[in-house]
Amino acid sequence: METFRVEAVVDGNTFEVSPPWELSGETGNIVQAIGYNAPKSGKGAVAAEQRLSILMQNKNVELEAPQGIEGGRLLCKVYFQGINLADYFKAYKEQDDEPIEELEE
Repeated sequence: METFRVEAVVDGNTFEVSPPWELSGETGNIVQAIGYNAPKSGKGAVAAEQRLSILMQNKNVELEAPQGIEGGRLLCKVYFQGINLADYFKAYKEQDDEPIEELEE
């Protein structure tokens, strides 16, 4: 896992990191954590953004298992102090965290 510093929080599961990440020849500094869906509007969105900011602003995170790039954002699992960020936001955690079974050949 690579370590990055959280420079700014954009919303409840999106933030800016340094140094820039690189994936498949693309680089950027915006990361969207996968594994939970924070609200995008209303009081819940403000609360999630504030919680993420208090938790991670100017702290180091580890990025793992990139799922791709969408809208200039790296979609991946994020670990803070060795714990998946989704575990800090259990109220918004996605229910489909079950392992995907491999197809039989």
